[in-house]
Amino acid sequence: MSQTRRIIVLDTSAFLAGYDPFAQTDEQVTTPKVEEEILRNSMIKLRFQTAVESGKVKIKVPAKDTAAKDQAAKVGDSHKLSETDMQLLSLSLELKQQGYTPQIVTDDYSIQNVAKQLGIEFCALATFGIKRQLEWIRYCPACFKQYPADTKIKECRVCGTELKRKPRRQSRA
Repeated sequence: MSQTRRIIVLDTSAFLAGYDPFAQTDEQVTTPKVEEEILRNSMIKLRFQTAVESGKVKIKVPAKDTAAKDQAAKVGDSHKLSETDMQLLSLSLELKQQGYTPQIVTDDYSIQNVAKQLGIEFCALATFGIKRQLEWIRYCPACFKQYPADTKIKECRVCGTELKRKPRRQSRA
């Protein structure tokens, strides 16, 4: 009988929304990039530092992993995710592979979308969170030509207009 342990993976938005690491009994981790994003000389930074210094939150650097990046490209969120976001997703995937049950605390819809694709739980604090998996497409708002979500081009090859993105329509049953 294998028992998986829950581990909370904290995004910057969790701290900005007032998340209290001391109210949690599960193990909690974050990445060095989250630490960098938290403002200097603020109450949030002070709470974060106290949580780290007391051992309530551990800072972990994920191994270089392309699986999270590949999934982000597949659903069309890779250009919306920062290096910090990719670190969180990579760390969560790494923890999942180590037998943990990671739960990312974030209000970032792109992180939530890729986490859902990776089979990783997430929890939003200041928003409702995503309701369903989103798959994005890129399109030209002028001539309506569509491109794959992970296309590298920025402008329409037909008319030169800057591309936008939108969720692929879901078929109604």
